[in-house]
Amino acid sequence: MANHQDETSAAYDGVVELYASLVADRLETQPFTRAMIGTFAELVRATGNLRAADVGCGPGHLTAMLHELSLDAFGLDLSPGMVDHARRAHPALCFQEARMESLPIEDGALGGVLAHYSMIHTPPGELPELLAEQARVLAPDGLLLVSFFGTDGQEPVRFDHKVAPAYSWPADRLAELLADAGLVPFARLLHDPASERGFLDAHLLARRS
Repeated sequence: MANHQDETSAAYDGVVELYASLVADRLETQPFTRAMIGTFAELVRATGNLRAADVGCGPGHLTAMLHELSLDAFGLDLSPGMVDHARRAHPALCFQEARMESLPIEDGALGGVLAHYSMIHTPPGELPELLAEQARVLAPDGLLLVSFFGTDGQEPVRFDHKVAPAYSWPADRLAELLADAGLVPFARLLHDPASERGFLDAHLLARRS
């Protein structure tokens, strides 16, 4: 796992400013994504545990959004460059380097985990370990929102992402992996972003059992 993660980290370190500029205002044109993140935040608030991790936070724009939605949000990312940018862009919030398979969070501590296109670079055989780690840090009834590239096929599809190799997933397959990790999927949204890649934008909401 370490090898491809090191390569992914280095790739994102090399495009920090460009990537940050591209995503800074993207949610303004993505009403479905905004709606899912808003729903996630509302459900996390309803648990009474406002502590939430933006796992794979990149430049920190969604961590800031979660904070604006009244969550006690902090960001974690593999890329030192992204973490440095996030700290400079959002100095009032907490950001830390971390790998998704070993989150620096105690068991059952969080009301929510946001994984926004942050597991797309993980080879399929390694994804169950990451999902199990996210389940570990969630309190009972805690929420996970995972967003990813969806495909209508039966198997994950590897493709050449602009930063690092990535995978699209059939929503049903990923929902099965969530269930195997002790997370109960209860809502999903699939829509066509008019992407040249031909993938769907996919969002799954799950609750820790």
